[in-house]
Amino acid sequence: MPFSWKRNLIVLWVGVFFCSTAYSISIPFLSIFLSDQLGVSDHLEIWSGASFGITFLASALISPYWGSLADKYGRKPMLIRSGFSLAALYLINFFVHDPYVFLIVRILQGLLAGFVPAAIAMVATNTPEEKTGYALSIMSTAGATGSIIGPLIGGVVSYYSSNRSAFLFSAAIVLVSALIATFFAKEENFDRSAPRSRVRDDIREARNNRAFITLLLLAGISTFSVMILEPLLPIYLLDMGIAKNSASLSSGIVFSAVGIATVIMAPQWGRIGSRKGFGFILFIGLIGGGIGNILQYFVSGYVEFAILRFAYGLFYAGVLPSVNAMIVQTIEPGFRGRAFGLNQASTQLATMAGPIIGGLLGAFIPIRWVFVINGVMLLVAALLVKAAKLEAKVGEARSHGETADGGAEINL
Repeated sequence: MPFSWKRNLIVLWVGVFFCSTAYSISIPFLSIFLSDQLGVSDHLEIWSGASFGITFLASALISPYWGSLADKYGRKPMLIRSGFSLAALYLINFFVHDPYVFLIVRILQGLLAGFVPAAIAMVATNTPEEKTGYALSIMSTAGATGSIIGPLIGGVVSYYSSNRSAFLFSAAIVLVSALIATFFAKEENFDRSAPRSRVRDDIREARNNRAFITLLLLAGISTFSVMILEPLLPIYLLDMGIAKNSASLSSGIVFSAVGIATVIMAPQWGRIGSRKGFGFILFIGLIGGGIGNILQYFVSGYVEFAILRFAYGLFYAGVLPSVNAMIVQTIEPGFRGRAFGLNQASTQLATMAGPIIGGLLGAFIPIRWVFVINGVMLLVAALLVKAAKLEAKVGEARSHGETADGGAEINL
């Protein structure tokens, strides 16, 4: 069967969907798992933040190395490596009874992760240039759909069994991602003869592309905005009066609201971005996300809170796909594995810092004020998009690449 970028997009979409589902079955409920299963009672917010963040710190440190290997040996081996590793580590979590051992396993998860960025890089590299923005928007719905299904599965499993049992479901489901990558993902005409670059050289080369560096910063800010709230939402729902024995299920519904909004709007933002420019979509998404966060300060009811989270998600659905699409426009195909490795490092550092800072803020100020801080940060990021004239810089980089190569490739 001849290679088809559409077929590959479907295969990788399904793989990322299962990987995201596995993650969101168990991870959003870590604070409850630490409390009920591992016996953490003191400083639960700090323990929750550390358990979230330490995985992503490890991932941020190792991601440029995996990106370098991806450009040398291919993105498919990275999919296989991360998929089977995560399946084994989720299974190990089921047997953990000590919070410090749990932190060690979480570190290993960070060091061996990388399925989603490898899949995004593979789509970016094996899709026609004019279809890349749309394809990446479609890929964002895979993670969003998983984030809808996963918390609901995790909430139901936790309600009727335990948070510990949710790790068994995570292990089985991420194993499906690994098998899909092994037998169905296809990487077209990959050249393994080129020497593997050094991470230090990759960072130096990336620093020469100001548009790319700005996009890395925006990717970090956007991810930080999401993750600063993640360990706090179950606790915030408890503060609203939700019963502790149903907090996991209620949290699952709230987490899913944003995912549903993303599935609905991300493809639409992708189509609009292809016509009007992804810089415009990025600006609108950040403005809507900022205002949506600030409005959550004023909501005290569970149902109203879920509805507002959904409305916020409709705007925020365009942010990270726009960043990814603009990264593709500013780099050459041969650098994409490394570029998305650096992008993952940026987002993972933000994912690490977000829960830790969120946990600390939640311990010292009312959680509703964290929504205000978050919203102001996104509005500042929107102003950065305009002040940096990002759309113009991306256009200049793309034009430079077309002039230099006589094609659509962008040289750093």
